[in-house]
Amino acid sequence: MKRTYPKILRNRKARIARRLKPRCWPEQPQPMLSGSNIHYEMANRAQAVSCGGIGAVHLLAQKIGLVDPINDQVQVLKRHLPYHESDHVLTVAYNTIAGGMRIEDLELRRANEAFLNGLGAQRLPDPNTAGDFTRRFGQADTRALMEAINVARQRVGRNSRRTSWRRW
Repeated sequence: MKRTYPKILRNRKARIARRLKPRCWPEQPQPMLSGSNIHYEMANRAQAVSCGGIGAVHLLAQKIGLVDPINDQVQVLKRHLPYHESDHVLTVAYNTIAGGMRIEDLELRRANEAFLNGLGAQRLPDPNTAGDFTRRFGQADTRALMEAINVARQRVGRNSRRTSWRRW
């Protein structure tokens, strides 16, 4: 093993530790999962994640307008310190997409710098916080989430009818 590998690994662990360091968060105006202009590249020094398309999935969720209806219609949290409802819902969904079988697998996603960068997130909810959110999630919240998904689905349907394939 090269001498630089332990240093690289030590630096990555330190960056993750800084990101996940407990803080007193102010009320957050925007969701933690921000998404951003994602760049995929192949190189010897690039970071990799087994679910490399997770950033593209999040950008799709933003593009079809799924994030805002979830935040508007699902009202589980009294304050957003630092996560919004969409952060919790999408984190659980992305954990499943990334191969997570249990809510405890979120800890693997939180400790993966490439995963966090792909989502444009400073941090993700830890398993305890996500579990607390899911325990508070009641029947009315499930209906509100389904309604938010339907809003996004209908918006996609309307847009797909506008761009018809008649010109082909």
